Amino acid sequence: MAKSKQLSEPKAKKETSAKSKPTREQIAQRAYEIYLERGATPGDPMQDWLRAEQELNAPKGKSRPKSKVITFAA
Repeated sequence: MAKSKQLSEPKAKKETSAKSKPTREQIAQRAYEIYLERGATPGDPMQDWLRAEQELNAPKGKSRPKSKVITFAA
């Protein structure tokens, strides 16, 4: 009986990981996208990070603004 109990525990961990917070890499990527949306001009990296974290933690029903990356040819 102990074996079946051990097998059910990883399922519980998988369920909680599906609802887990975004990773540092995901937050960093979104913060970088925010920086690019601002036109790659100097700003407050902490504010970008906090905004990214807030957007990624928002309920899935609310979509975040789409990133627009504009490149200029030299």
